[in-house]
Amino acid sequence: MREADETTRQRLADALRDEPATPSELAVLLDLTPHAAVRHVEHVSRSVDGTDEQLLVAPPTCRDCGFDDYDDLLNLPSRCPKCKSESIDEPIFTIE
Repeated sequence: MREADETTRQRLADALRDEPATPSELAVLLDLTPHAAVRHVEHVSRSVDGTDEQLLVAPPTCRDCGFDDYDDLLNLPSRCPKCKSESIDEPIFTIE
């Protein structure tokens, strides 16, 4: 299939099969916003559910206190609920 014929979600899934990526990296690759990339990742996670593949998520992490116990891993938190820092590393997605 030619790249022009692939949907955004197909290209996103292919990119995540190749290497792990953050929402910002996916946004640049697919010409989206980071929040739109996360919404597409949510749909891709449902697509791989029930197959031999799985979406793996390294959670967002606070750079100041190390907090990483977020309720929703498919999210871009703006600040840490523990220390209120806005210095948050984005989640990292991959498909294996």
